[in-house]
Amino acid sequence: MADIDTDALKSNFAAVAAHGGDQVALYFYSYLFLKYPTTREMFPPAMTRQRDRLVGALVRIVTNVDNVGELVPYLEDLGRDHRKFGTLTAHYPAVGEALIATLRHFSGDQWTNELQANWAAAYGVVAGAMSGAAEKVDESEPPWWDADIVEVDLRTFDIAVLKVRTDTVHPYRAGQSMSVEPTTLRPREWRFYTPANAPGGLEIELHARLINGGPVSTALVRGASAGDKLRLGPPFGRMTLDPQSSRPLLLIAGSTGLAPLKAMIDQVARDGGRATHLYFGARSIREIYDRKDLELLAERYSWLTVVIVVSDDIRWKGPRGLVGNYVADAGDWSTHDAFVCGSPAMVAATVKRLISAGMPQDQIKFEEFGEA
Repeated sequence: MADIDTDALKSNFAAVAAHGGDQVALYFYSYLFLKYPTTREMFPPAMTRQRDRLVGALVRIVTNVDNVGELVPYLEDLGRDHRKFGTLTAHYPAVGEALIATLRHFSGDQWTNELQANWAAAYGVVAGAMSGAAEKVDESEPPWWDADIVEVDLRTFDIAVLKVRTDTVHPYRAGQSMSVEPTTLRPREWRFYTPANAPGGLEIELHARLINGGPVSTALVRGASAGDKLRLGPPFGRMTLDPQSSRPLLLIAGSTGLAPLKAMIDQVARDGGRATHLYFGARSIREIYDRKDLELLAERYSWLTVVIVVSDDIRWKGPRGLVGNYVADAGDWSTHDAFVCGSPAMVAATVKRLISAGMPQDQIKFEEFGEA
């Protein structure tokens, strides 16, 4: 990115985004499908959430356009993951053309030849990282793994814990996510979920929470049953344990953000154990959907401490408040590796409090389960 004016890209994208994400994404996909109609079959029938994902990805790319260490691993994950759509290297020029056309359209008089050259160069880097990562794993890794739902345990009206079984071992690491397509119920619709158990076996535990208007979450929570078929995409994300670190662990979860942290506990147990504090935050007693399992884990492992914090339920006799605030006030965590997973608002507030309480930023990893 050394020869690209990244400040100009950020400024231009901010101006384009001011027109509204829906309008920008609608123009992009309209151009792509009209000019290259064969690409339409790669996307779900309903495009509303796909448009949200496009804008979310663009925001993340542009935000980190001058941070190669953050951007390239994300792009490589995207490239590997997009193989499940049938994406080929030959498709990238069409996508780049649609992107440039969209940016030019919404830039109006502000568009220049220099800006177009900068965007073209930046997209070349993006496409190269994505297609290169995809080609690298083409011969060693399938684009998806077929799976069967073995069990659906509806813990609350809007949270289900599913056990699924694959034919071959999925190569995720504890803490990584994978995209899930309910092929029986919602073909060509995908959403990211994170296993709640360590890798290595054929059975995977997934935690799904119902999201208003979410086709995949609705299918998994309200419609799924044993025997339904799924497709699982490649592993995605960098919120994983550092094999070089022996520091004790601080795990902070909100809602189904608990899943990856349970996978880490499972992995730590397999590795021999390490001092670990898990804090689980919920708004009400009803939302402590995995309480029985958490209590069993705390009994089983002497090195694990589990604390449940409830923010908005006066019936709860245990710790009260926002989980991030409670953890930050509970002690000095500067010698720990911290992992935070939950809603975007919960993650942002928790990370901010940990840093203000003196925890080094480079010892905090986090993941959000927002739509984008």
